[in-house]
Amino acid sequence: MLRNLNSMPPISFSPLIDARSHDPFSLLGCHHDEAGQARYSVFQPHARQVELQLTDHRWQVLPALGGGVFSDLLPRDNIPPHPSLRITPSDPQAMPYTVVDPYTFEPFLGELDLHLFGEGTHYRLWEMLGAHIHSMDGADGVRFAVWAPNASRVSVIGDFNNWDGRRHPMRVRGHSGVWELFIPGLAAGDLYKFELKNRHSDTVSVRTDPLGQAFELRPNTAAKVEPRSSYCWGDHTWLTARQHHDWRHAPMSIYEVHLGSWRQNNREFLNYRELAEQLIPYVQRQGFTHIELLPITEHPFDGSWGYQTTGYYAPTARFGSPDDFRYFVDKAHQAGIGVILDWVPAHFPRDEFALARFDGTALYEHEDPRRGEHRDWGTLIFNYGRNEVRNFLIGSALFWLEVMHIDGLRVDAVASMLYLDYSREAGDWLPNAYGGRENIEAIEFLRQLNHTAHTHIPGAMIMAEESTAWPLVSRPPEVGGLGFTMKWNMGWMNDTLRYFQEDPIHRQYHHNNLTFGLLYSFSENFILPFSHDEVVHGKGSLLNKMPGDEWQRFANLRILLAYQFTYPGKKLLFMGNEFGQGNEWRFDNSLDWWMLDYPLHQGIHALIHALNQLYRSEKSLHIHDFDGRGFSWNDCNDRLHSVISFFRHSDHETTLVIINFTPVVRPDYRIGLPAGAEARVLLDTDAALFGGSNIDLALRQFPNDSYNGYPDHLRMTLPPLSAIVLKIR
Repeated sequence: MLRNLNSMPPISFSPLIDARSHDPFSLLGCHHDEAGQARYSVFQPHARQVELQLTDHRWQVLPALGGGVFSDLLPRDNIPPHPSLRITPSDPQAMPYTVVDPYTFEPFLGELDLHLFGEGTHYRLWEMLGAHIHSMDGADGVRFAVWAPNASRVSVIGDFNNWDGRRHPMRVRGHSGVWELFIPGLAAGDLYKFELKNRHSDTVSVRTDPLGQAFELRPNTAAKVEPRSSYCWGDHTWLTARQHHDWRHAPMSIYEVHLGSWRQNNREFLNYRELAEQLIPYVQRQGFTHIELLPITEHPFDGSWGYQTTGYYAPTARFGSPDDFRYFVDKAHQAGIGVILDWVPAHFPRDEFALARFDGTALYEHEDPRRGEHRDWGTLIFNYGRNEVRNFLIGSALFWLEVMHIDGLRVDAVASMLYLDYSREAGDWLPNAYGGRENIEAIEFLRQLNHTAHTHIPGAMIMAEESTAWPLVSRPPEVGGLGFTMKWNMGWMNDTLRYFQEDPIHRQYHHNNLTFGLLYSFSENFILPFSHDEVVHGKGSLLNKMPGDEWQRFANLRILLAYQFTYPGKKLLFMGNEFGQGNEWRFDNSLDWWMLDYPLHQGIHALIHALNQLYRSEKSLHIHDFDGRGFSWNDCNDRLHSVISFFRHSDHETTLVIINFTPVVRPDYRIGLPAGAEARVLLDTDAALFGGSNIDLALRQFPNDSYNGYPDHLRMTLPPLSAIVLKIR
């Protein structure tokens, strides 16, 4: 029944033997001829013997042709569509095992998938590329796909093939640069990487999966095949409401958290589920509306705080599995807390196992270091002009928003993306096509990102950390904007902290630092951030930025926080600041929770709770955060006493805020009032509850007695370093 192989046309298996085949399917598996015969070939370089299971279930030994090739000519109808192979390893200590031949399956990626990816508009990229549990023609296994257009050969490697790149070479799909392979018998939990040979240099590199959805715990770097998630979400009510949430006019108070150092258990990280049970109730009790997570996308180096991402589609294994992370987000939503992810499309690290020169060329980054390297951070810059790279990043954003139910993304380091000369010396940057410094490709990427996210995920928020005067960051692209939902107000933050670090006796000379921000406060949808960046690298904690003795430092911190919560804009506060942590933040240590044993820290803690409640309950403090109708000065000119007063307005209510920025008691201080207004105290940062001196405000009103342009006025005692919030009726 068997014909001699010498009667077959000659075939060279050297591309397989030399590990340089870009189309292993043309050589392996079953190939028919016109005479009804079929050549069946297998490449198993580690095997001593290979047997093929025939249609009648008999095992046929395939002759060894040398170099790991086993091949025979058999009757066509005696070969199953997807036969099993029994492999006897060369190692006498190893046991024989059986696999289904992967080189008998048709391609699984559709032409539409490849087309959309090529034009940069495949908005479910995580379903196309990466590793996925899959069944084909009744065989269960895992399908792999990766983009590597400059490779001459790509292989899947893992424990299942002893990390041998010769054993599972992939097929390339035409000119798309996408390689794919379905391997029967693999399962969830299997570790894998890709081995790539560059077509120009023949250099071989081993890379982890750019679309991996789970990874080993660092320092190991292999991707892990994720099971189809069976997690049963309980946040349907939240997601439905999110689609119609009026974030512009709603209170938004964000608690920024580094999960690894919020709280630890004997210097060990809490996992996502433990954090869900401890962090979420804490945030809820304190009155914050959202948690913002410093990047939990997978990253190799703890000291980067997550900002040097290598796994753009995977929550870090430091704190558990992807389903554990789903549990965290779900529990937050069920508690009425939104979750924002700090997301990093501005740069990526040079680690050789990840994206850098992925297929032996500058694939994700620019080739020219004047465009492709961040000098300050020692990282690489994405090539935003390449369709597939834009698709990779936008796909990541949509993955977190859609698959992981994240409510918003804070986009890191936007300024570094917008300017080609960002932090560069003359001669170390390349101008755009028009000779300018604007990064046109990055601008278009950001617009596409924002448009796509807002279109596909109604209610999603995309927030820019942008530190320059770039116009219209949070305005729609159709009017020339970048399309972000909101922007961090870095100018306000810098001016405010600069003012507060002045000795109160000198503050009268820096009064404009308090008033200048209102000239542009409504030009963007602003968030007011006191973030992690302000309490690291020798900057000290917020508490220790404050001048004066211990009492004055705490009093200054109280008015700083009250100023933030009553000023126009949404709020963001980094963990530890809500109880006045004294030490600078350390990423490898827990917060100093022991400080809450002391009354002054308890006072700050109580104040944040009170400010959150006040901010959320008083419409005038949030409903027009982005609109000039929500703010007016009462008196911004009393620089001599370093006192400011301003109104916050809703359509029907008004709040008056008076802040004394000196440690001087100011008795009988006069404040103008509208005609017939009545004032009631809502909050006094000098109250004993907050650690203040509890001075009697002695509030008295004088109708029909004009002052400072107002028909009525009130007189009161202003406590030292205090903020007073009054309800005006």
